[in-house]
Amino acid sequence: MYESHFGLTGPPFRLNPDPSFYYGSKGHSHALAYLKYGLHQGEGFIVVTGEIGAGKTTVVRMLLEELDTTSVVAAQIVSTQLQSGELLRSILTAFGVPATRDSKAHVIATLEAFLTTVAAEGRRALLIVDEAQNLQREAIEELRMLSNFQLGNHALLQSFLVGQPELRLLLKSRAMEQLRQRVIASCHIEPLDLADTKRYIEHRLQCVEWHGVPQFGPMAFERIFHCTGGVPRRINRLCNRLLLALYLASESQARANGVDAVGEEMAGEVGEAGQFATPR
Repeated sequence: MYESHFGLTGPPFRLNPDPSFYYGSKGHSHALAYLKYGLHQGEGFIVVTGEIGAGKTTVVRMLLEELDTTSVVAAQIVSTQLQSGELLRSILTAFGVPATRDSKAHVIATLEAFLTTVAAEGRRALLIVDEAQNLQREAIEELRMLSNFQLGNHALLQSFLVGQPELRLLLKSRAMEQLRQRVIASCHIEPLDLADTKRYIEHRLQCVEWHGVPQFGPMAFERIFHCTGGVPRRINRLCNRLLLALYLASESQARANGVDAVGEEMAGEVGEAGQFATPR
């Protein structure tokens, strides 16, 4: 609605992860480097965690954008309280193998046969499990067992576990000792600081050919940071509403009081308690 009014070529603050808007903050660049390192290793588990909206999925999509599909076959699933048998069938489906309703043993054999075929073609299989904090312990144990599949000295499957901070707590439990020994790297994506919040907003605007309109007043970025805690998805939501408010008010500059007003309005909406700080 406001894009053409401000001369933008598209919406700068979409909520859906989009690699074309990727901003390489220190935390996100660190996470992407860990994923690339893990991919180079070709075995074991990489664990990436972060708060809701921290940008984990965007980092994963950046990795997938850069993958050499002639050498790596990647599949991604989103965990929603999957039991172990359901997880195995989901993995088959994600790799494009028709899922079966046969016994668990048959499903495992089908998956191993597929992974062996991939390896025999000189390629590697990568599984990315998003929202991994929702996995049942039995399902995580299944993932660990899949990491035992080998062709000669080469692992048939490598897994990246991506999830909220609860995933780290789960993996620290005594029952997860065997899987922890197979984690070759892990990192946590922290929220953006004030400087990165400003650069993040400007970067996304520049991606849609922003030429300084709307302007941001001296304290606007600081208030956005305070209201959102530096969490990218919250920043997107607040800035989207902020630009809409400017458009509706026929204004061209975002000021601190305007940010506070939008933040207060959003904090008072149903289901938003704790998402946006109220002005101090």
